[in-house]
Amino acid sequence: MAQGVADITVLLERMRDGNRDASAQLLPLVYNELEAIARAYVRPDTSLEPRGLVHELYLRIANAQVEASDRKHFYSIAALAMRQILTDRARKKRASKRGGDQLQVTLSGLADTERDLDALAVEDALAKLEALSPRQARIVEMRCLLGMSVPDVAATLEISERTVATDWRLARAWLTRELGGE
Repeated sequence: MAQGVADITVLLERMRDGNRDASAQLLPLVYNELEAIARAYVRPDTSLEPRGLVHELYLRIANAQVEASDRKHFYSIAALAMRQILTDRARKKRASKRGGDQLQVTLSGLADTERDLDALAVEDALAKLEALSPRQARIVEMRCLLGMSVPDVAATLEISERTVATDWRLARAWLTRELGGE
């Protein structure tokens, strides 16, 4: 495991330096983790499967300059890009003739009972939260979308676990209210 983490970091450094082959070498090392993140976003009954989302993500990463400083930062960027891919797809689908079906996502950990949410509603709510409190929005992304623990979020953001727990509780309550929960 430690060797794989070191390899990922080295490949990320090479990608930042403009090495185009590094992204092709990176994919096999991060694929399973990216697919796990994609499963948290995509429901089984949608037209896009987790593997398809990972492949769309890879196309974006392969054609862009990735500025990830380490493995956790890379996964954060990947999760955000996946959310943007799904949001773009949902907007296109909504804009199609007569609206069509809305893409649904689940934000695990948001409420006591998980429920399916409209991807655009989640994106809009996270954007509003980002405007109110960027740190809380980042914590929601890390906890819900990346499945990170409170200690991992605290270490990544370089804040105390107590601050993460407090912000997480506030953000969860705000999002639940914003998304029409109880």
